[in-house]
Amino acid sequence: MIRLLLGEEPRLRSVTTYDASDPAVRDEVLERLGELVVKPRAGSGGHGVLIGPQASARELDRARRALVADPEAWVVQDVVVLSTHPTVVDGALEPRHVDLRAFVLFDGREAHVLPSGLSRYPLAAGELVVNSSQGGGMKDTWVLPPA
Repeated sequence: MIRLLLGEEPRLRSVTTYDASDPAVRDEVLERLGELVVKPRAGSGGHGVLIGPQASARELDRARRALVADPEAWVVQDVVVLSTHPTVVDGALEPRHVDLRAFVLFDGREAHVLPSGLSRYPLAAGELVVNSSQGGGMKDTWVLPPA
């Protein structure tokens, strides 16, 4: 999107994504499955996502078979280590992983990043699937200029 809308190179790199339809890449992915994230290409809302480091042997085996049977149906990526943020859970502050969705307005010529965003977090401790449809929550995030 950055290249398309702004004609610039991204300042932050994207998550490494592996093309499991390439047999050589698929072999590497299958060897490292316990280190990776596997998502259904047609999925949404965090449904069907496998977090390799948190998966059971049975879940990894199921993902392995699905990748071999239909590699084009899956997106395979490196795990992103999310920051944690104090979050109120049952009346107490507890750390929860959090991601940030920025708000960007584009007027056809220029993109304007607003000094705010939406942080999403899971309710379960240690969960890396950060999606409100998976029972998580969200909160406003404001970016304050330096004093």
